[in-house]
Amino acid sequence: MSEPIPADRPRVWKTPPNVALCAEEDIAEPGARSFVLQIGEAYFHGFVVRKDGAVAGYVDRCPHAGNPLAIELDRYLTPDGSLILCAWHGAAFEPLTGLCVAGPCAGGRLTPWPVKAEGGVIRTA
Repeated sequence: MSEPIPADRPRVWKTPPNVALCAEEDIAEPGARSFVLQIGEAYFHGFVVRKDGAVAGYVDRCPHAGNPLAIELDRYLTPDGSLILCAWHGAAFEPLTGLCVAGPCAGGRLTPWPVKAEGGVIRTA
């Protein structure tokens, strides 16, 4: 029997470069997908947004309260795909810049996670 995952797993806020995450087509246009990477004994939580032919990555942490943005897996965007929405407090962010345009952290930004799309594959940068 495997041991339960501890609730207080250590976190890291950066990832090494050139880690393949997924095929570009695995993320809808527009769309978003969450990723959890184990780095040593710690874990990185981030998500990638695909919109207007570009990709952007962010640490999955709201600048207002520090919570992950999505309550449901991969549900980061508003229904029309125009904004990233913090499901906890309603903060709204531009998908490709991370700028908060509405809500309790207006004017703030999501923490960027460097990613790139090359040859149909999304990788850490």
